[in-house]
Amino acid sequence: MAGVLLLIGFLFIRQKRVSAHQKVMWTAFAVSCAFLVCYLVYHYNVGSVKFDKPGWVRTVYLWILGTHTILAAAVPFLAVITLARGQRGRISRHRAIARWTWPIWMYVSITGVVVYLLLYQVRPLL
Repeated sequence: MAGVLLLIGFLFIRQKRVSAHQKVMWTAFAVSCAFLVCYLVYHYNVGSVKFDKPGWVRTVYLWILGTHTILAAAVPFLAVITLARGQRGRISRHRAIARWTWPIWMYVSITGVVVYLLLYQVRPLL
């Protein structure tokens, strides 16, 4: 969901629809925060699931998981800074960090879905 909102927000700002861009990006942030809380509560209670299959699929999974995890740790900080700069009207500084924040946040949104699919949908079939 966050990835879709990020894409819509990107398209809005390209169309110079600033108000719509702001609303969608704040919604993407809220959705991401809600997901993070649910994710942490779930894994606190359930624990983790290991990718127990050998071979190249495991290597690909671990690489995607590793990059996802490292970048996901940065997203909340980058998002808060980016949103704050935009909200305060510091547009040049907002754009400068948004050039980093948006692709990282989008990558994390996409790879999160990929990690889920590999772990819970593909792994049982192997």
